[in-house]
Formats: sequence, structure tokens, C-alpha cells
Amino acid sequence: MGVETVVVAMDGPSGSGKSSTSRGVAARLGLRYLDTGAMFRAITWWLLQRGVDVEDAAAVAALADAPVLVSGTDPAAPSITVDGVDVAGPIRSAQVTGAVSAVSAVPEIRARLLREQRDIIGAGGIVVEGRDIGTVVAPDAAVKVYLTADPGARAARRTAELTGTTVEATHADLARRDRLDSGRVTAPLAMADDAHHIDTTPFTLEEVVDQVVRLVEERADGEGRLAERR
Repeated sequence: MGVETVVVAMDGPSGSGKSSTSRGVAARLGLRYLDTGAMFRAITWWLLQRGVDVEDAAAVAALADAPVLVSGTDPAAPSITVDGVDVAGPIRSAQVTGAVSAVSAVPEIRARLLREQRDIIGAGGIVVEGRDIGTVVAPDAAVKVYLTADPGARAARRTAELTGTTVEATHADLARRDRLDSGRVTAPLAMADDAHHIDTTPFTLEEVVDQVVRLVEERADGEGRLAERR
């Protein structure tokens, strides 16, 4: 296995550093990057724009295949559009943040996006971040990483990414989302048995990126030596 075909599954709760770490690793190794959370947020934004009650699972399910999503995979300039509209900014609003867990819990939404995520992953060469990448989306990923951080650090990081919210409000919302994401029936937030756990709290972004890059390179080197022995 060469680095150019590797699949890196990056999981963990909001604010653990998944996005920054994933983009940093992808840029360092020349890989593509996919933010699966942005896909769920994009559909949530689309539903809210149409006045759909996101707590009505049947109404959400009925529209699961309606919007057209296009996810960019450039780690230097990640992008996402819905029906041709650039929503990279709007999907980070407090309104979308408050609604995305309900939408993400709908099996029809998850099934639709799972197909698209696997299509994008294709033959590899990508870092994929989310909550169920190592367990559901890419269970055969060569490298699986599960990031965590203490609640205070998570709230501060997440607030910096969002618009129209405070650290206190973000802290409460993260706790709420953790409960929903971990407790949902379909593809709950969970660490894969073979994932490498990294608590990012005491490290700088570069230090976390360094750790993951080493994991990828060690795996690629190990596979290469195994192939030579064959």
C-alpha cells in the first residue's frame, strides 16, 4: 500500500480537532480530504430553507434524495454546494448546528450520504473525517484515528468555527450533541476497535498532525516491507 492510495478515517466528537487535523494531514501527504459532517449540515441547511420540520423524521426521509450535493476534496480550500449554491459559510450557523443531529439520525439521510461518501473515497488517497468513518463508512481504512479533547478545549475550538454563538452556548450544545450522536440507533458515534486514540488537549495542531502522519507513513512502510517479503 502506498500513501497515495491510503484511506485515513478520522473520527471523534465536535471540537476534538478533526477538521484542522484532517486538512493538515491531507495537505502534508498530498491526499484528498472529505468532511462528512459538512454533508449532513448541507442537507440540514437545505431542509431549513424550505421550512421542513427537522424533528419530523418522515418528512426529512421523504426529501433525503432531493438536494444535489457536491463536496470538494481540496484540503487547502474545502467546498460544498447544494443545488449549485455555495453553502460553506451558511452551514456553520447556530441554526444549522442546532438541527443537524436530528437530521443525521434519519436512516434515509445516512444511507444516501453513505453511498456518496463511499463513491468519493473510491480507490483511496483521502483523509475522511466524521463520526462513523472507521466503524461504518470505511471500516477497512488502513489508518483509523479517534480524536478527543477536554470539554473546555472543544467548546473554545468549536465556537471559533461557528457564527452567532458563545463559548457557553457551544459547551451546552456539544454536550447535547454528544448524547444524541452516541445514542442514536443508526451509526452512533463510536471508536473503532482498531483505532488509534489521541487526546488532542495538550498538543498543538502541528503536533497532532505529526502524530497522524507518522501513523500513515509507518503503515505504508510496513505494508511495503510485507510486499517485498512476498
